[in-house]
This record gives sequence, structure tokens and C-alpha cells, in this order.
Amino acid sequence: MTVLVVTGTSTDVGKTVVTAALAAIADRADRRVAVCKPGQTGVAPGDSGDLSEIARLSGVDRTLELARYPEPLAPDTAARRSGLPPLTLDGVVDAVRELDADNDLTLVEGAGGLLVRLGENFTLADVAGALAAPVVVVASASLGTLNHSELTVRALAAEGLDCTGLVIGSWPARPDLAQQCNITDLPRVCGVDLVGSVPAGSGALARSAFRSEAPRWFDSSWSAVHLIGR
Repeated sequence: MTVLVVTGTSTDVGKTVVTAALAAIADRADRRVAVCKPGQTGVAPGDSGDLSEIARLSGVDRTLELARYPEPLAPDTAARRSGLPPLTLDGVVDAVRELDADNDLTLVEGAGGLLVRLGENFTLADVAGALAAPVVVVASASLGTLNHSELTVRALAAEGLDCTGLVIGSWPARPDLAQQCNITDLPRVCGVDLVGSVPAGSGALARSAFRSEAPRWFDSSWSAVHLIGR
């Protein structure tokens, strides 16, 4: 059993679509895959959230959401404002371990960036540390991403966590100069390989097309080790 944590350099960088792609690649290789989203915010009870989108795109339906808060805020803040029970580090870690016990690969998608508070005084970095899980960092392609990405990778290193790769969450069809340069500069300044790049608009694909295309978006050697288990 393997846990892989997915974080981002910020919000809206493509974490959910990247998580769906990772799940699809592993599922296509006949691995039993599960996905956990500890805290979903900005979604009303009964509405579709990130896990519904992951299931729609990847075909993986073994999913677990531990808490949902109506306002689109950091989970800790959203919990306090709603009066609903907050997430706890032990609760998240125990739930992921239980889910992973029945699967070959468990993906854990965070909320926002790495150091966003999921509950009082804990972040996704604390979850990854408690699980001894490697972390994938989803980054923007655009100007500013070098700073955001290096800060995230340095934060992981400071916590003694393994950053197993960078993924560009939305690569445009017509990249500008900064975006073209970032392909080279991201791994250089971060000291971490760029292991994938998801084309912009991939979240609008039908499931069959998404599953068929997903393996092409990632380095095959990296996928073999971290998703397929070879």
C-alpha cells in the first residue's frame, strides 16, 4: 500500500485535475486506487465537490471526504465560522491509513497550498509527515510560479518531507515567453524534477478521453515508480 500526497503552490493551480489524472493512470494499470479529500470548502451539502470531479474524470469511485464547510475559505477558518467540527490531525491520518489498508494507492488532495490550515494548528505538511508520504507539488505555468514553487519545495525540505516531483496543472496551448522559460527554470531553481504537465482544459474532457490521454501527460518512468508500482 502506498500514500501519495498532492499539494499546490496556491489555490486554483489544477490540483483536482492532476489528482484525477494520477488516479486514472494507476487505475488503468489495474491498481486499486482510492482518493481522500480531508476538507472540502465552498460547497453546500449534497452538491458535487472535488471528489465528484475526480470520480467523473478518472472512473475511480473509492473516495473519502472527511469534512465539508459551506464558505470558500481555508478549512480551519471555514470550520470556525460555520460552527461545524474541525478536522484533527489524528482523525485525518487514521482515516487515510484505514482507506489505504484496502488499496494499492491512496491519493490525498490538500486544500489550497501546502501550509493552509486544515484544522487548528496543522497543515497538509503535518499529514504527509505523519504518514511518511511523498508529496507531489502542482504548480502554475505562469509568471510568479518560480517563487511560489521554490517556497513550497523549501517548506517541504524544512519539514524533512520528500517532494517527488513538480507538475504543471494547466499548460496553455499557446504558452507565452515566461511560461516557456518556466519549463526549464522550475526544476533548476527548485531542485526537483518536472514530472508532468496537464494541458489546459483537460478537466472538460469526457472520461474515456481523459483516461486515454492522462498517461501521456507524465514522465513514464516516474509514473511506473509512483503510480503503477514497478
